[in-house]
Amino acid sequence: MFLDNKLGIKSEIELAHEEERISKLKAKHLFESGFFETLSAGSLQYLATIHLKLFEDIYDFAGKVREVNISNGNFRFAPIAYLDSALKSIEQMPQTNFDEIIEKYY
Repeated sequence: MFLDNKLGIKSEIELAHEEERISKLKAKHLFESGFFETLSAGSLQYLATIHLKLFEDIYDFAGKVREVNISNGNFRFAPIAYLDSALKSIEQMPQTNFDEIIEKYY
């Protein structure tokens, strides 16, 4: 499924390039501004806020829990039927050390 976007891009390759370029610039700005220190790490709201900030100029769904199944290339994201329970499980995962943080957000 090709993602509708605010940029009007119809090429998957071009969209992927612009998504990467824009989101990296925004991530750099968020990091340098201290934005991440204002959030409560580990919550769904934390992740949704970051997603919104990174992708709000590209997608209407930025920062929202999706309501459709999606994939990126050969990678399929969690099916919508299981998404709510998966998000609740992820939110409850510990993040007291580096390995736990990697496990949680990877």
